[in-house]
Amino acid sequence: MSPQLLVTLLVFAPLTGAMIAGFFGRRIGDRAAMTLTTGLLFLSCALAWMTFAHVIWGGWPQHFTVEIAPFINVGAFQSDWSVRIDTLSAVMLVVVTSVSALVHLYSWGYMAHDPDKPRFFAYLSLFTFAMLALVTASDFMQLFFGWEGVGLASYLLIGFWFKKPTASAAAIKAFVVNRVGDFGFALGIMTVFWAFGSIRFATVFPLVANHVHVAWSFAGRSWPLVDLACVLLFIGAMGKSAQFFLHTWLPDAMEGPTPVSALIHAATMVTAGVYMVCLLSPMFEYAPVARSVVTIVGATTALFAATVGLAQNDIKRVIAYSTCSQLGYMFFAAGVGAYQAAMFHLFTHAFFKALLFLGAGSVIEGMHHEQDMRKMGALWKLLPVTYAVMIIGTLAITGVGIPGIDLGFAGFYSKDAIINAAFAQSHGNGAAGFAFVIGLMAAGLTSFYSWRLIFMTFHGHAKWRADAHHADDHAYDDAHAAPDDHGHGHAHDLKPHESPWVMLVPLLLLSIGAVAAGRAFVELFVGESRADFWRGAILSLPTNHALDPVALPAWVVWAPLTVTALGLVIAWYTYIRHEGMGARIAARKGLLWSFLYNKWYFDELYDAVFVRGAKALGDLFWKGGDKAIIDGLGPDGVSAVSYALGKLTGRAQTGYVYHYAFVMLMGIAGLLVYALWAFS
Repeated sequence: MSPQLLVTLLVFAPLTGAMIAGFFGRRIGDRAAMTLTTGLLFLSCALAWMTFAHVIWGGWPQHFTVEIAPFINVGAFQSDWSVRIDTLSAVMLVVVTSVSALVHLYSWGYMAHDPDKPRFFAYLSLFTFAMLALVTASDFMQLFFGWEGVGLASYLLIGFWFKKPTASAAAIKAFVVNRVGDFGFALGIMTVFWAFGSIRFATVFPLVANHVHVAWSFAGRSWPLVDLACVLLFIGAMGKSAQFFLHTWLPDAMEGPTPVSALIHAATMVTAGVYMVCLLSPMFEYAPVARSVVTIVGATTALFAATVGLAQNDIKRVIAYSTCSQLGYMFFAAGVGAYQAAMFHLFTHAFFKALLFLGAGSVIEGMHHEQDMRKMGALWKLLPVTYAVMIIGTLAITGVGIPGIDLGFAGFYSKDAIINAAFAQSHGNGAAGFAFVIGLMAAGLTSFYSWRLIFMTFHGHAKWRADAHHADDHAYDDAHAAPDDHGHGHAHDLKPHESPWVMLVPLLLLSIGAVAAGRAFVELFVGESRADFWRGAILSLPTNHALDPVALPAWVVWAPLTVTALGLVIAWYTYIRHEGMGARIAARKGLLWSFLYNKWYFDELYDAVFVRGAKALGDLFWKGGDKAIIDGLGPDGVSAVSYALGKLTGRAQTGYVYHYAFVMLMGIAGLLVYALWAFS
């Protein structure tokens, strides 16, 4: 099979499955729709690994583009539908198809009782196609198509249980917040076309160096062109990747089914912004101001999300804020120039974060769709496989490893590479120094809330037992006597149980990646052979020394492991050694706890400023402008005057003859008086 045909089949196989399952799912039946979509995803996954192997280890050109069809041709604005293959896109193809294929398989068990399985699997496959179109785009227009495609699929999947009001609200929120970021993204694309006369990456990137000193005059100031374009494009990444200020949609998106959380909000869609910044490294390398913005926003997001994760009780929301925090790591890595480290963390994060989300789904399934960790505990004996894989995922996300002998879980290699790169760039770079400090703080917080999740869920006393006689347990019993999100009641059996093997097999496979992906690929992604691996897919100027080998101080090398161990000890002390301490702290509802539990009050702030502000502005224009001024002085005003005059005139029509005779007499008298006055 030729490379061109192989990659075309790779990209369009999920779309084929989505169309058949979406249009004919009711006719062919649930099992046929599930088998078709899952089979095509595993086919895409196999082809993606083949593509990765051929591109990395030889046999194929280092980079090539398959032109499929014309897309948009308007004057100089030319865009063709194509599939771009290089190291960067090959890495993303592996990430997207691997996670998506395992999520499809996992969903066979998790969605077993859902009546709309064909629709669900069609949405999953549609999302995968849009993501593949995004990562193989050869110009900004196709990139934008994939960008909006994953946004649409995200809306459909978050609101899949559309009869659930919170799910519908979360889907709308995700769609609206992403449109805010996409407005900046669209402006960035327009800026690129205005400056370079093209939107094709192969045309734009070689021209960037010659436009470094070009500025755009606006509002009495000169704006560096490349910095301006990169900042606008990054605003789009902020929305899609849930960065600070545009992050509010991601936690609410947990209202969708757990497989959706694992696919979209852990491993693929939310990483699109990171991928875009690394793809545009030939532009960001010449945009120091934009890189500083990326660094500061990323570091702030890493700290913000980690602090909020400390106080959440919904098992999926804790992992969702963890996703926000890890994305912050990826962005500030790209901001300090370590694009390769950002992609490496994206790669390893896909395995352990999908593992954690699907592991949480296994817990939720075993707990009969309970998500509150306060109603769990002592599950490790009843869910042994789930417990084991969650421990592996936690060790990976907290970056457990021994620096001296370079032995650890996947997150150890990628997270330490990012923190070390930030320190290496911190001399004379305040943003990098800020990112280094925040990176260490966030690592300690990540360890605390990750082990808090493990201890509250799997250890301690069982809060789910019917004989526990706690108020929360009675509420738990009442809640589960009613049908759950899948439409099935479980009041007959509240004892937790292990998930079926169709759900456990994907967890075991992801566990392998969470353990070994870091060690297996560290040399290729960020080692001395990284130039041979990336082969120009990522540009690092000669002045960029973020990943160059340097002799780091011992305290920098050991600091990540130290703060990680400290977070584990504090979590153990709070939730195991003195079980109930965390609950007592929460019960006091102190100022700091309330601030973190309410997510820094961003939702309340946005509601007051934007939602109520927009409503007040709308009321002003509607009631004060449209009704009072336009209608008041226009149609309604004229109508009111005419009505008043008619009503006044109508009073004179009494129907009595003597009244009319009197009026006539008064008229004659008036004429006589006028005549006497006029001719006198």
